[in-house]
Amino acid sequence: MKPIRKTLFTLLSTSLLVIAAATAPMSAMAQERFVLISHAPDSDTWWNTIRNAVSEAGEAMDADVEYRNPTNGDLAQMARIVEQATASNPDGIIVSIADFNVLEAPIKNAVRRGIPVITINSGTAEQSRELGALLHIGQPEYDAGFGAGERAAEAGVTEFVCVNHYITNPASVERCQGYADALDMDLSGRMIDTGIDPTEVQRRVEAYLRQHPEVNGILAVGPNSAHPTINALENIRRDGDVHFATFDLSGKIADAIKSGTIAFAIDQQPYLQGYMPVVMLSLYSRYGIIPSNNMNSGPGFITADNISLVEELAGEVR
Repeated sequence: MKPIRKTLFTLLSTSLLVIAAATAPMSAMAQERFVLISHAPDSDTWWNTIRNAVSEAGEAMDADVEYRNPTNGDLAQMARIVEQATASNPDGIIVSIADFNVLEAPIKNAVRRGIPVITINSGTAEQSRELGALLHIGQPEYDAGFGAGERAAEAGVTEFVCVNHYITNPASVERCQGYADALDMDLSGRMIDTGIDPTEVQRRVEAYLRQHPEVNGILAVGPNSAHPTINALENIRRDGDVHFATFDLSGKIADAIKSGTIAFAIDQQPYLQGYMPVVMLSLYSRYGIIPSNNMNSGPGFITADNISLVEELAGEVR
């Protein structure tokens, strides 16, 4: 474990345990079992950072944590996974609110059955509260998109496109909408529904930019749309010529920030989203305590000025 990770996460969980021990009697503890359910398909490698965090948090807290997800990102399948997890009666469920309407019934059912739930990543604190969850750990997506749009406006962006590889997830649309609103533009006609196949993403981005040469701003909603967009810009020789921003970080995105192809990446700290709910559910299971506030894990902005501080941790804790 790297020193930064120890300082930020292991020491934090240790401090919380000390607080818990001071406020509640210690009792014999069986190993808790938690289930984290994400909306991400197997092909979405960005979630590997959360999986790393879950594994390390489980080890630190001596808890058994399972990671489950719909293999192809189908939200109906995700809802069934929540139902299956609930039926197994775990000590807690951690779940992303990829689509409130699809997941409302199974999450509320888990809460009714007395299973503690913490929501992460997609969704809002208000939705989490309505579902009956203990708290939400994530990034306010509209606000993050709006912040990105403000930076784009300062850079002189006058026409944009939002590259959305996961349009069925409302949070991705919130990112694009915030960006559009900050630029005082209509999102309609400026968001590409690309799907997740990288070849198709690149083809659609290239086609859009050829049809709309006035575009001087691009927002990608994550690495699965950013990576092919990098390739598209290089292929049509517009890399460095367009103000390009993306959500989330990867090794390829870090290289593109250093080369000037990408202006900045919006960091929502996925490691925090995976690590902290395991700590909090462990404390809740053992001592009955839980923080009273939700936790905003982002947005942060990674630029050429600070990329050297985080690039070594891309894919691990960032």
